[in-house]
Amino acid sequence: MSDPQSGNRDGTQPFPVSDAQETATEAALAASDRSDGRLLRTSTVMAVGTTVSRALGFVRSATIAAAIGVQLTADTFTVANTVPNILYILLAGGVLNAVFVPQLVRAMKDPDGGQSYTDRLLTLAGLVLLGVTVVATALAPVLIAIVTNGYSHADLSVATAFAFWCLPQIFFYGVYTLAGQVLNARGSFGPMMWAPIVNNVVAIAGALTFIAVYTANPDHPSSLTNGGIALLGGTATLGVALQALVLIPVLRHTGFRYHPRFDFRGKGLGKARDLAKWTLLFVLVNQLAYLVVMNLATHAGKIAATTHVGAGPFTYSSAYLIFILPHSILTVSVVTGLLPRMSRAAADGRLDNVRDDLSTGWRLTAVGTVFVAALLVALGPDLTGVLFTANVPNDQARFIGTVTAAFAIGLPAFSAQYVALRGFYAQEDTRTPFFLQVVIAALNVVLALTAYVLLPDRLALVGLALAYAVTYFVGVALSTAVLRRRLGGVDGRRVTRTVVRLVLAVLPGTIAAWGFSQALTGWLGEGFAGSAVALGTGGVVLLLGFLTVGRALRIDELATVNATVRNRFAH
Repeated sequence: MSDPQSGNRDGTQPFPVSDAQETATEAALAASDRSDGRLLRTSTVMAVGTTVSRALGFVRSATIAAAIGVQLTADTFTVANTVPNILYILLAGGVLNAVFVPQLVRAMKDPDGGQSYTDRLLTLAGLVLLGVTVVATALAPVLIAIVTNGYSHADLSVATAFAFWCLPQIFFYGVYTLAGQVLNARGSFGPMMWAPIVNNVVAIAGALTFIAVYTANPDHPSSLTNGGIALLGGTATLGVALQALVLIPVLRHTGFRYHPRFDFRGKGLGKARDLAKWTLLFVLVNQLAYLVVMNLATHAGKIAATTHVGAGPFTYSSAYLIFILPHSILTVSVVTGLLPRMSRAAADGRLDNVRDDLSTGWRLTAVGTVFVAALLVALGPDLTGVLFTANVPNDQARFIGTVTAAFAIGLPAFSAQYVALRGFYAQEDTRTPFFLQVVIAALNVVLALTAYVLLPDRLALVGLALAYAVTYFVGVALSTAVLRRRLGGVDGRRVTRTVVRLVLAVLPGTIAAWGFSQALTGWLGEGFAGSAVALGTGGVVLLLGFLTVGRALRIDELATVNATVRNRFAH
């Protein structure tokens, strides 16, 4: 961080800024930053964008399945299209998300508005991303061989051909994140959430074109032609590229102009490097714990395969994806708007404002996460009975919902931990989150191993999900304890009171919804129709019960969220 007495971050002399201009800017930031109503309105826009994008994601998956099936041919494409995501998240994604906004917000306090610092940071990050992309693409055969098992030479060749088309996505994912973080730091949040819609539309168009022009045998990847591989792989990467590029005009609209700068040494980038180091270690620890748990899920699935269908990694991963979706829509939308203003407050030494923002984040996200957790606990099997019955046996489809319900118990804690981590990042601290994550990951592994050993057959998978849920209750307790010492308190009494009242508000509706679900599926059966009726009826009962009891308990946060959503859709 630069010394305010010594000029700019890059060591040059300060640019002249009038007192009136500086005062007006600070007043505008303060007025916008301290408005929770504005935060909620912005979060609603982001949440709608994420929801539309995720809905199109389901359409995309269905269209690709119609083009190449869901068997081995689809696996070769899925593996190749997933590897760029894995590498990006492992090597860059977490680093960029955790480091960029706090650093850019602090840079905006420089006399030039942080332009030179931002230019250098973008140039350096872009060069690293380009290097990683080139190396990864060159190593496509090696990477595919590592992540696949039991593929024939012909199948491996198809997956590798897809990978050559898909691995350049690493660079474009990085550009999308970089541009989005600059927008976030400048107070523009919606575009980053809406941009993935372009990606999904392009991929859907590619799959539809494939259906019109080519044919494929779902069980034989070698049935794909080079043109078909290029079409599917190429449009997948084109979609990611356009997802990044649509943010460039938005950046220009905010007044930002990028100019490449290569004078990195001694220009204040060392802090960003140090922060990135700890975040990378954070991601590595997370991935190691994930590999252990997925290995346990694989073994549990093999043991249970003789008596139970679908008790392995597919079920675990599908349940996790459902569990993480409301977090992505609700919590990420709120916190994306909070992080820049927390970073500004921390940079100015206004720790009371950081504390207030954390309290706001915890209370507002709890409204959504407590309700959705209750919904998944009460109606999880009905939800997955609707989503998966067309593709998997009915008992497996509903069992995915049981595992989802186990995950959902920890949803409020998982989201609260996400908010807490942003409290550290706002203070330019990525080291503490790493050590906290070591404890969380180790506890997750220990609890998962215990569940695997003690629970029989299919229930082992439920135990793995419960272990994950319990882990984050411990994690958020540790994180808030550290933040309490740092900030002189975390408004714990108010946050706890809000969460307890939300639980009390949702409990009667949860019990009633579960009762309706049991009665209706008992009457109509547990197939698609019975699950759909139970889900619809139970969902309405749960929502009405939550709103009614919540109003009676006078939960301010619920009333605020309800009014904001109602006003947003009314206009």
